[in-house]
Amino acid sequence: MESDLISDTWGDLDSAELRLLLDERIGGPGQYDDPDKNPNVIYLPLGGASCRIKLTLRDKKIAAIERGPAFDAAEWERVSQEIERSILAGPMKVGRDFSFSSFRVLGSWRGNQSGVQILPPPDGTPRAPDEMAEHPFVLEFPLRASDLWQITNHRRIREHRRLTLLFNILLRGRTSLQPRRADQFWASVPRNDGGRDIKWVRQFFLGELGEVIQDRLSMPANEQLEELEPKAYYAQVGHDGRGLRVPADLDESIYCYRQLSADNRDKFDRATFWMDMASRQWNMSMSASFAALVSAISSLLEPGELQRFKRPFHAGSQHEVSQAMEEFEVFFEKYGGQASSGDRRREMYSFWSKIIRGSELMQLDQLDLDFAFGWDPPWWKERELYNELWSLARAALRNWLRNPPH
Repeated sequence: MESDLISDTWGDLDSAELRLLLDERIGGPGQYDDPDKNPNVIYLPLGGASCRIKLTLRDKKIAAIERGPAFDAAEWERVSQEIERSILAGPMKVGRDFSFSSFRVLGSWRGNQSGVQILPPPDGTPRAPDEMAEHPFVLEFPLRASDLWQITNHRRIREHRRLTLLFNILLRGRTSLQPRRADQFWASVPRNDGGRDIKWVRQFFLGELGEVIQDRLSMPANEQLEELEPKAYYAQVGHDGRGLRVPADLDESIYCYRQLSADNRDKFDRATFWMDMASRQWNMSMSASFAALVSAISSLLEPGELQRFKRPFHAGSQHEVSQAMEEFEVFFEKYGGQASSGDRRREMYSFWSKIIRGSELMQLDQLDLDFAFGWDPPWWKERELYNELWSLARAALRNWLRNPPH
């Protein structure tokens, strides 16, 4: 009798989706038995005589499913059929959620190839009174639905997050979503009489979204977002009061993302995560934000390149340091265009290495902030280096997306 219940026909079954189904049909949350000796084994719904199935995880994925003392063959047959019907197959639907842009979204855009649509926020949605803000818009995208709502909603949340972070690379300004782990902080809240109240508030947004799963894309807005030739778009578009505009190759770029291999998709998703973190960390630490930008680049390196690249500057032999520096330069020469010189790239790598070793902080993060203002050379030089790396990293990610390694 076979011990592993995973069928050979299931292919690259998504472990998160499988876990949701097993939790719903077998029960959960699961139980460990001697986690020190078996840290990667969990029993559902409980351990001991109540265990129906045993899950073994490897590299964060379910690698094997085995029978437990309370295993029910008829129950597992029903689960197997549901996996075939509801995870590996299912009708195409449209997922929806709010994303945020640093530009007001005054019209709609639809990608005919990707099936992705940007819509302005519906009437009644809270709006930011300031131009420089996080402006809500509705993002719609195709997804495969499941009979189990938990799986469908998981796919909606996952795809929304992936596309929002992708748009943060492909669109000017910042594109973001509300964090799942919301923060609380003191805030200055304006009153109707012109005064202000100081309140302890929680980060939160709720708008009139409507159905989060639909059969088809919503009707577009009367006004369409302006499309610009990519070179002009990335060089010229800024905050001029005209709202969000998009590059003319946006649909093609989304299609390139969808065509990435599984390994390259994972790499690129890690890179977009670090680019998002660079934005979020800016207000807390310019040094951490700078390091996050370099982490975005290192996410795209091959394993051998990554091992050499991660070696801190001035660590190891001179040959090893030179190799690591070379990986940084070669990547930007291939994907970054002519946006910076070799000397500037070496300066970026050196500064990043000092930050991660804890031997350096950017001037803005120093406790003695009297020297981190105005046009003083140390502060201004570091700010220019940061801005250059920011633009270079975003351009490199866009170019990598069009020409990923095989």
